[in-house]
Parts: sequence; structure tokens; C-alpha cells
Amino acid sequence: MSDYLEKYGYVIDEARISWSVAEIRQELPALRTQENWKRCFGAIDLTTLNATDTVEKVRKLAEKVNDFPARFAHVPNVAAICIYPALAQTVRDTLKIPAVQVAAVGAGFPASQTFIKIKCDECRMAVEQGATEIDIVISLGAFLSGDYATVAAEIQQIKAAIGQAHLKVILETGALTAAQIAIASFIAMESGAEFIKTSTGKMEPSATPSAAWIMTGCIRRFYEKTGKKIGFKPAGGIVSPDDALTYYAIVKKALGDEWLAPSLFRLGASRVANNLLSSITASDISYF
Repeated sequence: MSDYLEKYGYVIDEARISWSVAEIRQELPALRTQENWKRCFGAIDLTTLNATDTVEKVRKLAEKVNDFPARFAHVPNVAAICIYPALAQTVRDTLKIPAVQVAAVGAGFPASQTFIKIKCDECRMAVEQGATEIDIVISLGAFLSGDYATVAAEIQQIKAAIGQAHLKVILETGALTAAQIAIASFIAMESGAEFIKTSTGKMEPSATPSAAWIMTGCIRRFYEKTGKKIGFKPAGGIVSPDDALTYYAIVKKALGDEWLAPSLFRLGASRVANNLLSSITASDISYF
């Protein structure tokens, strides 16, 4: 396990992680500005991942994204709409805003407990149906068994299957120790992830600031060693504007302003969008 940490010079210091997160929380009052709320809003992967999702429900969600610039001209649109793979074509056919991406979960999401051929086929089919980004979960069973080679090989095969589509790799950090979060981060980045992501939102705990601090530290070290910029996406349990600002602040402090663009920073959320809009407009908004 320590090989990855040694390779990238990453030392797990849980006391320092806690101190860093506490310091960021103290900075939140100064971060509550319209500009920062807008930047967080523009990083949202607007997500619906329910068994009850229908074509009509997802079509209406995409239509709201289409209409958003006319309703909120002073606010950047969301970065992506994130849905199950069978609904990727619905979003593709409805969405009229070129800058908004079509993100589909895949590879046996959320458990990742299926065959690698099915994982690759599902992700490839999602891209064929219009997805420009694919969110997958690492094979947690293999990872927790210490079979890192299988974890890496599956990510590599899925990345090869989806071609130019961007790959976001979910670590499901709530199931991992601090050291395991770092190991999984490095494995995912080495194996072709364009983003590393905290959680599916289907397990508790979901995203936590401590996990985010570890992951952004790994991204920094990976960049220093390879020159490759990997994006970061916290997801799960992000509800309030302060939740969003906490992750915004972590990315800013750990990686710098250049990582705050939607190409490198996303917020996976279904509920925070209206809450951010309410803060931005100083009114009660229930648009999405």
C-alpha cells in the first residue's frame, strides 16, 4: 500500500488534515459573495439518479437548463446534466446549450459489482447515446482485497472503451481510510481518470471535507510529478451554499484558482442548485 504514497511523496497526517479543514471552515464567512456562489453554481453537475426517473422528467430537466440563460442571465449555467446511461439520449436530444455536458454514470453504478465486459459495454453505449462524460465507481471489492492491479486494469479498459469522452472515477471515500483514499486517488489518476470523485451519493458518509483535502493533495502531487491536471468532483450530501463553498475553498487552497474552472472542478448535486440560486438572487428560488 505504501508504494503509491512513497512514489508521490504523500504523507498521511490526519491531525494536519483536520486542522486544515477547520481553518477552511473559519474562512467561510469571507467567501459568501455573489461571485463565489456563481462560480460554484457554474461547476454543478445537475444530477438525477433515481429509480423513478422517467424520460419526461429528464427531458423537463434539460429544458430547464435550456431556458436558464433567459431566466438568469447574470448567472453561469450548470456544467453538466448527470443521469443514468439509458437517459443519455434524452438529454442529448433535448439539450440546446453546447457548453453543458451530458454526464452518465456507468460500469454497474453504484456498486460496480458486475463483469468488466458489461462495464465497458455499458459505458461505450452511453457515449454512443450522447454522453460526453462517464462517471464510474472503482471496483471496491477488488480494492479492499488489495487487488490494485484489477482496479487499475478495469479503469484503463473503460477509458479505452469510451474514447474521447471524459472519465470521472468515483472512489466511494466513505468506505475507505485516509490512506486508502490517497492510494485510490493515485491508482485512478495513473489509469486514465480525467477527474477523481468522492462518492456516489448512495452510501453514507458521502463527500467529506477531509476526503476532499486528501484527494486534492494527491492531485497536486500527481501534477507536480507528471504535469497532468486532473479534475476534482465532490458529490453526495452537498446541499447548502456553505457546503459548496467549503469544497470551493479546499480546491482554491490546495490547487489554486486555475482548478476552479468547470473543466477541473465540479460539484455533484441535485439539491444545492436552488439553494445557490436563492443566495445569488436573495430570494426563494425553486427553479430546478
